[in-house]
Amino acid sequence: MRIGVVSDTHNNLKNVAKIVEIFNAVEVDRVVHTGDITQAKTLDVFAHLDAPMFGVFGNNDQERDALEAAIAKHKFNFYDPPFTTTWCDRKLIVVHDPLEFDGHLAAHHQLALHGHTHRYRLEQWGDQTCIFNPGECAGHMPDLNAVGVVDLVTMQTELLRF
Repeated sequence: MRIGVVSDTHNNLKNVAKIVEIFNAVEVDRVVHTGDITQAKTLDVFAHLDAPMFGVFGNNDQERDALEAAIAKHKFNFYDPPFTTTWCDRKLIVVHDPLEFDGHLAAHHQLALHGHTHRYRLEQWGDQTCIFNPGECAGHMPDLNAVGVVDLVTMQTELLRF
């Protein structure tokens, strides 16, 4: 199973359309948004994904009523962090701010995803946990826009710049 990872879109609709195009082209099985969608119209663009979308709310997701209505409309699955799940026999934890891992990230998690920093991060934590943030995709730092793909079978990550 391959999951697309995106963070901090901050309502950049042009970039979100490109992200949808990328994830559909590489045929991810699921997409995880690690927060800071900002406005509901961003989710309307994500509705063109060929894969189901999951995610967490970030500190800039303050229009919760509108966001939650769009999430329901498009049958997305969003949660207050931390969101934990098991896919492909891998235990995942998803937060927005990496500080939200405190007290929640445990040795049994194989994949820990976060956003918030707008900086690429790929590191090993403990014996088996991969911490991943693909970084910037809101257009705040020109030429540094990226999303990620994680293969949950091999635990290989890929950074896709656009």
